[in-house]
Amino acid sequence: MYADLWTGAKGMYKAEPAIADGGEVIIYAPHLTEVSYTHGALIDKIGYHCRDYFLRQMNRFADIPRGVIAHSTHLRGQGAYDADAGIENLRITVTLATGIPEQRCRHLNPNYIDPKNINVEDWHGRDAQGIKLIPRAGETLYRVKTSGR
Repeated sequence: MYADLWTGAKGMYKAEPAIADGGEVIIYAPHLTEVSYTHGALIDKIGYHCRDYFLRQMNRFADIPRGVIAHSTHLRGQGAYDADAGIENLRITVTLATGIPEQRCRHLNPNYIDPKNINVEDWHGRDAQGIKLIPRAGETLYRVKTSGR
C-alpha cells in the first residue's frame, strides 16, 4: 500500500492507541525496501525512538528537521527515556517484517522478523487470543472502546 516506511509507519501510529501495554505491532510489508526515499539518511542517523528520547536530548538533535524526528516517534510510539541511565522504555514493541535488510532495521532500533517466516493467514480470526490482523492498517485510526461509550 505504501512505497516506503515513511508512509508505511501509519500502520503503527494509527493502531498504537488500541495496543495493550507490552504488546507488539508487526508491520508486515515485504515490498518495502526503503525507510524513506527523501529522509532515509537522516532516519539512519537518528533511528527510531520515543518522544522523550529526543526531548531529553534536544541539543544532540538540533540539526535534524522536526518532521523527521516526529516520524521517528510515530513508528516507535509512546515511551520514556531515562537520560541519566541512557535507557529507553517503550510501551510496545515494534517489529518490521519488510524488505529492509535486518542489519539496517536493527541499527534503526525496531525489531526485525524475516517476512518469509510469516504466513498472514495464520493471524486471521485470532482476536480472542489477543492477535488482531489489520489489513491496510494505515487507513483507520484505532481506539480502545471503553464501557459507557
